[in-house]
Amino acid sequence: MPEIQTYRVHARDDRSHGHVVDAASFEEAAIAFVETWRPPVDAGNEVSVIVREADSGLELCYRIDLDSGDAAPCPP
Repeated sequence: MPEIQTYRVHARDDRSHGHVVDAASFEEAAIAFVETWRPPVDAGNEVSVIVREADSGLELCYRIDLDSGDAAPCPP
């Protein structure tokens, strides 16, 4: 079983409304954030979120398609 980590997650364009999420991976934290706090959706019915691991400070961006539920790294 993967180890649960603590992440701080916020919408890509709104750092002021971040939340702490405990999850087994960056991707899982991103999806949990979107499901719980429903950040703003773009015209393509997608959401971009920044996930920062609390211990290491490593940040990753994920783009989540709300139609399919797929999560992928944000384009550069």
